[in-house]
Amino acid sequence: MVTGFDMERFIEMALDEDVRDGDITSMACIPEKQRSVAILKVKEDGVIAGVEAARTIFGKVDPSHDFDVFKGDGAVVHFGEFAFEVRANTRALLKAERLVLNLMQRMSGIASMANRFKAEVEDLAVVLLDTRKTTPLNRYFEKWAVRLGGCANYRYGLFDRFMIKDNHIKACGGVAQAIQAVNDYARAHRMRDRGITIEVKNLVEIEEVLSAGGVDQIMLDNFALALLREGVEMIGNRYKTEASGGVSLESVRKIALTGVDFISVGALTHSAGSLDLSLKIQG
Repeated sequence: MVTGFDMERFIEMALDEDVRDGDITSMACIPEKQRSVAILKVKEDGVIAGVEAARTIFGKVDPSHDFDVFKGDGAVVHFGEFAFEVRANTRALLKAERLVLNLMQRMSGIASMANRFKAEVEDLAVVLLDTRKTTPLNRYFEKWAVRLGGCANYRYGLFDRFMIKDNHIKACGGVAQAIQAVNDYARAHRMRDRGITIEVKNLVEIEEVLSAGGVDQIMLDNFALALLREGVEMIGNRYKTEASGGVSLESVRKIALTGVDFISVGALTHSAGSLDLSLKIQG
């Protein structure tokens, strides 16, 4: 997982988007020094995610807050349960409420989706990976949620792993040319430790990769099951294998049974909904 994410700056920007020069309704009807207790209530079964992010957000708006966790990140939760209780300045609670809910509902939706995918293959050795199909500027949280749901992160962005895809191959003039160019660049810039994956569309391209060498992982994209199984057998133990393309809850186990090492699943993030949560002041 990439390090160096600026949580402080994220919170400041997110609050500025929503609050600007003040929560005028709360300032109008709630005394400045008033303090309250609020509870995060779960309104739908799933996997909770974003609890620690919420703790950080409340700490930003009220450093004197108290925060008690009942269901931590990655816990399976059910309708009617409480995830945490927070005691803080009332205006601060309401200032942070929507940011906390928006973030936690999205993260919990992704974690719940990842958990469902993981359950389909939990008895198999395959590793389920996420993709870069994330909401702009929310990738840190969405990939965090994938891990909390039991799946794994692939590359964080374009900078931390070489991935030669069909457009690279086309623009470079062929499979062998693209592999050679990437290896030359990786050696010249001392980046060979970042790993090289190449995407193939058919068995012919697999043969080309096997002849060229110089990669770590072969991604078999949108292969029919029979061809996927044949492709995995062709590759054998020479390189790690990965299946991708339109993976669903209904198909993931069938794909895993072909013997691939990894399955990349864009649906973990791009098709996940939000888990229904609410933050309610008590009394």
